[in-house]
Amino acid sequence: MKTAIITGASSGLGREFVRQLSEVFPEIESYWLIARRKERLEEMAQALPDKTIECLGLDLCDPMSFVVLQEKLTAQHPEVALLVNNAGCGYLGNLGEVETSAQTRMVDLNLRALTAVTNMTIPLMPRGGRILNVSSIASFCPNPRMTVYSSTKAYVSSFTVGLAEELRPRGISVTAVCPGPMKTEFLEVGRITGNSKMFASLPYCDQVRVAGGALRAARAGRTIYTPRLFYKLYRCIAKVTPVKLMVKLTKT
Repeated sequence: MKTAIITGASSGLGREFVRQLSEVFPEIESYWLIARRKERLEEMAQALPDKTIECLGLDLCDPMSFVVLQEKLTAQHPEVALLVNNAGCGYLGNLGEVETSAQTRMVDLNLRALTAVTNMTIPLMPRGGRILNVSSIASFCPNPRMTVYSSTKAYVSSFTVGLAEELRPRGISVTAVCPGPMKTEFLEVGRITGNSKMFASLPYCDQVRVAGGALRAARAGRTIYTPRLFYKLYRCIAKVTPVKLMVKLTKT
């Protein structure tokens, strides 16, 4: 039975990935949904009666969650056709002015968890398997006031490109989706709403379109997928503009 593993599946973009998955990957019959809020996962499972659903209430900032997941993977040995690394967080504020726990949580979730889950899953992926990592437009250039967040997303995009080359001989593709801001609870949790003129002025991405486009990009084996023409242009500009100038323009 082909299996998809989706982290951060309880809300926002993760929820959309779950909802649209069968449209792009109809052959996948089993979903492993991972998030802290297990009750939300169980609600989603009820709406997917034709799929085999595993709801894993794990906090991926807790190293013990990796032990639990590894034990489950070893015991069940699923055929992982798709891994979606969606779990992530971001907090607005200057380094030294935001509590240390918030800064390190971004590192733990955006970097350590993504790396750990990917490393555990790759041995279970057959030829034709796909990995989809949720990065951000913040990966294109450092963003003052979100320095840690943009740095973690730069890692995600770089990780994706390098891993795609590593796994090419095995026939496994790796895709990073780099969306702009979306109207999800990410903005509230990250204390961004009402506190950033930059976020208020940017064109927003629609999470429904982002999820569908990202899944199709993964299906096609693309390495980087950037929704919206505005952000495609921004990515090109960031590549050719000196970074010291870009950071003055990208302060959040």
